[in-house]
Amino acid sequence: MSFSILKKIGDEQKKKAVIDVRSGDTVKVTQRIKEGDKSRLQVFEGVVIRADRKESHTARITVRKIASGVGVEKSFLLHSPLVEKIEITKRAKVRRNNLSYLRARSGKSARLAGKDFDRAAVNDITVPGEDEVAETAETAETAEVATEAPVEESKAEGKATEAPKAEEKSEEKSEEKAE
Repeated sequence: MSFSILKKIGDEQKKKAVIDVRSGDTVKVTQRIKEGDKSRLQVFEGVVIRADRKESHTARITVRKIASGVGVEKSFLLHSPLVEKIEITKRAKVRRNNLSYLRARSGKSARLAGKDFDRAAVNDITVPGEDEVAETAETAETAEVATEAPVEESKAEGKATEAPKAEEKSEEKSEEKAE
């Protein structure tokens, strides 16, 4: 098989948009775990110590955390269908791609210097070209909400008239119990 065919197959497997994860980021990775017939979501939170092949369909991050005093590392394929979501919680200033030196450190020496970042902007996944579709969908939703608003107000008024009746009944019951 030629390289172009392999590249085409790999590109079909890629997700449309992936968060830009870097070494030194503290991330929450939500992964789908299948056990028998059931499946559940599991969150793994830790520091990214390695980010490999960002442009490839085999892009991978290695996340490390300390669990019960033992270091645990997990590798996640970014384009895997089992990886539901990746959320960056902290970003640190690092000058290397592979932070393997953190394995030998513990306590305060394993801390990384924090860096300010816009958390909402970093964790927002938008696909190029779908922005226009999303904007038209939002305007359609606001138009629907505007037409439904009078109906909701009339329902709210109806509930407002029912609520005092319930209060009066509870007051009557409390007076009967007091006698």
